[in-house]
Amino acid sequence: MKKLPYLLIAIRFFIAPVVILLSYFKGGDSRSSILILMYIGLLTDIFDGIIARKTGVSSEKLRRLDSQTDLIFWLSLGVSSYILYPEMIKNEWEGILLIFIMEALCYMVSLWKFGKETCTHAFLAKMWGLSLLIAFTYLIGFQEIGWAFYIAIGLGLISHIDVILIILLLPKWQYDVPSSYHAWKIRNGKRRKKTIFFN
Repeated sequence: MKKLPYLLIAIRFFIAPVVILLSYFKGGDSRSSILILMYIGLLTDIFDGIIARKTGVSSEKLRRLDSQTDLIFWLSLGVSSYILYPEMIKNEWEGILLIFIMEALCYMVSLWKFGKETCTHAFLAKMWGLSLLIAFTYLIGFQEIGWAFYIAIGLGLISHIDVILIILLLPKWQYDVPSSYHAWKIRNGKRRKKTIFFN
């Protein structure tokens, strides 16, 4: 059981190139397979942290590996979407560029302050992940960009602002900080109770 979180992260990591290859070589015929892999990837993301905390193996190394794998996983779905529907993605380049800029800012601020990448696993970031799931389901499954896409962009902006605030408020680098409010409490010397199901 203690190795299971690493296995789940590895599964999500290997899903990333598979969805890109499927979209490139099979085109529209790969849509169902990509969606199935995306939902499998989400389940691995949910349970790796829960199992790690339940078995007592949640560590900085594991959580940082989880964060970087999440980034690769979602980027692969973005690349896959572009391969399948390039014109639809190009038409929404402003919102997509905004998210890339915010993601880069999070890394830059964290590297500037702490010398390592961010790894907050914040609540709003988790909500953004769910919105991405819905947006990619509509885009890849139904060839639609609409309310789901715009909600994902909005939540992405808000969640990245929250992460930047967490980084700025924390007196020292930490992983698994649910929100900027919790970071403010940590800054003021208040201890935070952790749970198995969330951070």
